Amino acid sequence: MEDLSRWIGQWLANPHVRSLGLAIAGVGIISIVSRLAKRSLPRYLPGSDSRYYARKIITFLGYFGSLILVASVFRDSLGGLSVAIGVASAGIAFALQEVIASVAGWIAISFGGFYETGDRVQLGGIRGDIIDIGILRTTLMELGEWVESDLYTGRIVRIANSFVFKAPVFNYSGDFPFLWDEIKVPVKYGSDHRLARRILERVVQEVVSNETTEKAIRAWKGMVSKYLVENARVDPAVTLVITDNWMEFTIRYVVDYKIRRLTKDRLYTRILDEFLTAEQRVEIASTTVHLVEAPEFRVRVRGPEG
Repeated sequence: MEDLSRWIGQWLANPHVRSLGLAIAGVGIISIVSRLAKRSLPRYLPGSDSRYYARKIITFLGYFGSLILVASVFRDSLGGLSVAIGVASAGIAFALQEVIASVAGWIAISFGGFYETGDRVQLGGIRGDIIDIGILRTTLMELGEWVESDLYTGRIVRIANSFVFKAPVFNYSGDFPFLWDEIKVPVKYGSDHRLARRILERVVQEVVSNETTEKAIRAWKGMVSKYLVENARVDPAVTLVITDNWMEFTIRYVVDYKIRRLTKDRLYTRILDEFLTAEQRVEIASTTVHLVEAPEFRVRVRGPEG
C-alpha cells in the first residue's frame, strides 16, 4: 500500500502530468461554461436568428479559449518540439488538405458574402435553404428533386465548404431577393387579341402588387449602385408572339423568391376566371387531334371448300 502511495505521489509530482491534468480541468470548465451560456440564451435573446449567431460565437470562443489554455499550459514543453511539430504539421496538412480547404471556404463564406443562413442557394445542382454554416460544412434543407417547384423534400444536405472554390454558387436571395418569372398563355386564333392583352395586363397588375414592384425597384437600384449592371425593367410586362397553332402571350413579372409557385397559381386562376367572363371572345387554345372517321370495310370469309 505504501509502494502504491509512493508511486502515485511520484506520478503526480511529474510536471507533465500536472500540466495534463490542468489542461483537462481547464477544458472541462470551459465546456461547462459554454453549455450553460447556450442554455441561458432563450432568456436574453428572444429571436431565433440572434440565438443562432450567439451559439456560434460561444462555440467559437470555447474552442479558441481551449486552444489558448492548452498552448499556455504546455508552452515550456512545446519549445523543444518545434522541429518535430513542423514535420508533423507538413504531413498533417497534406493528409487533411480537404479539411483545410473547407476551413478556408468557411472563412471565405463568412467574410466574402457568398451566402448566409436563410439564403436560398444552388450548390452543385443541389437547391435548398441554408440552415447552418459550420467550420467544415454548410447544411441545406433541400428543395425540388422529386417534389415539384420550390418545395422542401425533407432531406438535409451537408456540403463541404471547399465547394465554393470549385464551382459556381447561385444565390436566389442575396443582394436582390426577387426573381424574374414568366408564364405563357396560348389563345385561340379568332379571339380578340386586344381584349386578351388587356385582361392579362389587369390580372398581373392585381396579383403582383405595387408594393412588391416598388420593393424590387429599390432593391435593383441598390444592385445598379453596387455592381456594373444595367437598369433593367422590373414592372410586369405582357408580350405576344404568333405560332403555327395559337397566339402565345407571355407574362413576365418580378416575384419574391419564396412565393414563386403561389404567384403562378394565383395568376393562372385569375386568368381562367377572366376568360370565362369574356363571353367566348377570348378562349384558351390547346393542341387538338381530330380522328377522321375510318371508311367502312367489308370482309368476306370463305369456307374450307373455297
